[in-house]
Amino acid sequence: MPSFFRASLASLVLGVSTAVASTAIAAGPLSNRHNVDFFRDVPSRNLHGLATRSDGRLVAGPVLTDLAGPLPAELLWNLEPATDGKWLAGSGPDGRILELTVTTHSAANASSGPSFTSRTWAKLDDSQVFAVHRFADGTVLAGTSPKGSLSLLTATGTVVARVLLPADSVFDFLPSPDGREVLVATGNPGRIYAVDLARFAKAGLATEKLTDDAALAAHGLRLWSEIRDRNVRRLIRVGDHVVAGSAPRGNIYQFPATGGAPLLLQENRDAEVTDLLPDDHGGVYASIVFSGGPTAIRLNPVLKNPKANDDDSSDDLPSLLEKFTGRSSLVWFPADGFPETLSSRNNTGFYRLARHDNVLLVAGGEQGELLGYDLTRRTSLTFAGSASAQLNALAALPGAPGRFLVLRNNTPGLALLDFTSAAPRSAETRRLDLGSPARLGALRFNRVRSVDESQLALEARASNGTDEAEGWTPWTPLAFADGGWRPATPLRGRYVKLRLRVPPAASAVELDKADLYSLPQNRRPQLADFRILTPNLALIPQPDSAPSASITLGQVLNASGNSDKDRHHDSLLASQLVPAPGNQLITWNVTDPDNDEVTCTVSIRHDGDSAWIDLARNTSDSYVQFDTTHLPEGLYFTRLVATEQAPRPAADRLQTTFETDDLLIDRTPPEISAATVTRDGDTTKVTVRGRDALSLLEALEVNFNNGAKDTVEQPADGILDGREETFVLEIPSARLAGATSVEVILYDAAGNSSARRLPLAP
Repeated sequence: MPSFFRASLASLVLGVSTAVASTAIAAGPLSNRHNVDFFRDVPSRNLHGLATRSDGRLVAGPVLTDLAGPLPAELLWNLEPATDGKWLAGSGPDGRILELTVTTHSAANASSGPSFTSRTWAKLDDSQVFAVHRFADGTVLAGTSPKGSLSLLTATGTVVARVLLPADSVFDFLPSPDGREVLVATGNPGRIYAVDLARFAKAGLATEKLTDDAALAAHGLRLWSEIRDRNVRRLIRVGDHVVAGSAPRGNIYQFPATGGAPLLLQENRDAEVTDLLPDDHGGVYASIVFSGGPTAIRLNPVLKNPKANDDDSSDDLPSLLEKFTGRSSLVWFPADGFPETLSSRNNTGFYRLARHDNVLLVAGGEQGELLGYDLTRRTSLTFAGSASAQLNALAALPGAPGRFLVLRNNTPGLALLDFTSAAPRSAETRRLDLGSPARLGALRFNRVRSVDESQLALEARASNGTDEAEGWTPWTPLAFADGGWRPATPLRGRYVKLRLRVPPAASAVELDKADLYSLPQNRRPQLADFRILTPNLALIPQPDSAPSASITLGQVLNASGNSDKDRHHDSLLASQLVPAPGNQLITWNVTDPDNDEVTCTVSIRHDGDSAWIDLARNTSDSYVQFDTTHLPEGLYFTRLVATEQAPRPAADRLQTTFETDDLLIDRTPPEISAATVTRDGDTTKVTVRGRDALSLLEALEVNFNNGAKDTVEQPADGILDGREETFVLEIPSARLAGATSVEVILYDAAGNSSARRLPLAP
């Protein structure tokens, strides 16, 4: 074989490496299965009487009902039980203590639903009332910001004692077991003061900040302890110790019962301890909010653009955030062990903790989330959420087990969380992305517990867009049959929402994860590659490799359904190319977006004729080779028709016709119109000019009869682009010692050649 064609063959083998077999030996199902994880796919606000669990299940849960009532204030910070269905709440930025009267039912009109009324119980000389504590005798202790005032009020709301602490904010109170003393948590600086209530009540009203120990002592206050962090946010008594949480670092401290230097239980960064709750064995649960950065510490969520106080402002007031991008964690500090993170959520704030039996309740935001953690199962829970953005307080209703009062912000108000209600139970998923437009099939649960399947009412709606407000179909009922729920009428779209209802009496219902089946839109086959190789080469197909007798776990977990295609592809790439005069090889790569079985028909048509000649009909291979010696020379048009096959139903099969590259059949060698050999000093120049009727010229091979040889692929004009070219070879005469003649061979792109022998001048 000429050296030029040995080099060309190597390049062609590399070119064929991109041709891919288009048909699998066995095809998988055309339908898809979308896993529905209710914990992931159902937001808190879309639950009513149901809850989602971190194992993906939908279970029975509480009912959250917003209480009807007036807008009490722009901001509500805390809830403190009073008497006879009354509650006290600190507000802002008007600095009031509100008395909220809650009515959970009406004997006269049971259909009116729970409600509340609000009145101003007291007005303090500051903008934010962060802390309120009511004593058994009806007196109230209140702490404010940004002046850092501490006030004692009578049972009727009259301020009888007041001091301005050497701090900007008062965040929390912790009464002593005997009720004679109260610990006061402050911010900027982070300190804890002990207040002797009897002495404080007699000290009267101070008008200036108390900055020295003597002045504090005169009003019954003493410095109990302090920390290096800026704010002491929460206090709780656990056995013989006091535990505190801070901000903006978010540390957890343990203090001796008498105060003094603390022990650091956990160090954090860019965080806020929003609440502390004791366990049954001397440990503590802590809710910790980690901000998205050091400048986004959230002392408390607030309404957007609250009114500013005309007299005072402080950097200690909570910053306004459009969107919370941090995370929150529920951490358990056992009495005799190391901290353990029980639950974490991204983009969600944990604000207050409460307990219902063996479930920890977490009031959160920024989408009105009510969350939980099952201490027995050790699983996280999502309960019914609120339309308000943040839930800032959570308190058990006295004398009503399983019922809690929830404080709402943005918009402010109250809500009732009821674990005992037998109200209708429902859930709605967020928008589910099927990946492509599809026709919905059945929805199947892995298992349904404690409710008859026929009692479940399911609906679905679909859309081809991501807009939540428009473009959706009406809710379509899903009919139960053969263990699954299917749309009563055809439902198509890329995005789907599911809604289900459970009977109110199903108080122990559990629905496992579900699978939603769908048939994606059938898309046409696509031609990724089509190549007409240089003539006179033949492919010796290598048999497909045998399937492996074993299978790995990774193959099962990451199965793509294309293992047969991959083996066919690998076999094709390993096939050999050999010289075969008159043979023409064509390869292609047809892909199907839906992994359909596809066969191809490849045809040619001579320029000027109307009839197509099929070279391969409905072939599953990705190549065809044929003999061209019986075909007339000239230009041929080529066509590839790709057709889907079974298991796609015949009525649904798509066919695509591709106009592919032109084929040139040329068996006529090029003509050498001029050939000369000249000497110029120490250089010998060989010049050959030629032309071809059909094909482009490819190269010139020069062989001297002393064994010297060379190939010229660059024409004299610099661009190899014509059927007529001039090739020039300049070679040192010293290499031609003993040579008396030279043979020049001119090749065209079709592999044809012409030769001429020229004498060498002595």
